[in-house]
Amino acid sequence: MGMASIDRWCDLLDAHEPVDARERASIAEFRRVVPLLARPFDESADPVHVTASAIVVSEDAARTVLHLHKSLEMWIQPGGHIEAGEDPLAAAVREAREETGLPVRPWFGDDSFVHVDVHPGPRGHTHLDLRFLLSSPLVDPEPAAGESTEVDWFAWADAALMADAALDGALEAARRRLHRPG
Repeated sequence: MGMASIDRWCDLLDAHEPVDARERASIAEFRRVVPLLARPFDESADPVHVTASAIVVSEDAARTVLHLHKSLEMWIQPGGHIEAGEDPLAAAVREAREETGLPVRPWFGDDSFVHVDVHPGPRGHTHLDLRFLLSSPLVDPEPAAGESTEVDWFAWADAALMADAALDGALEAARRRLHRPG
């Protein structure tokens, strides 16, 4: 991913309406930090890097899927690091498929970006997390070998009760996007 891609994401964030004060601050931090990074999508290039995650929603828009992160020991959305040459949306789809085993697809095609959050990651890293809205049939999750086996569908209200501040805004942004007129 080159600088043209970074410019694209910065432009997209300039036009994005933040769901809350946390996301507003995350957009400002993303815009401030990303232009300074030599390889913003490369986790080994800098402890601050762009990641991608997915808010996976059932096709009837009634439920969302979360997994119990093995090392963080908390229920979160699937996501992770972007591989060399990979687009953030493709990374979110790949991570969701690996971590849930669900047949996910972008809800709104290439226009499935829904939220951004800047938060601490493991090993002293900072994740600039781009989040995408994906859909899946309401089938049983079957995560890949080595992934957390604790994966389940939750009603929106139940997922919100389990969410930390970083996930809460993304769930709200996803609900708003799904119920936006037109």
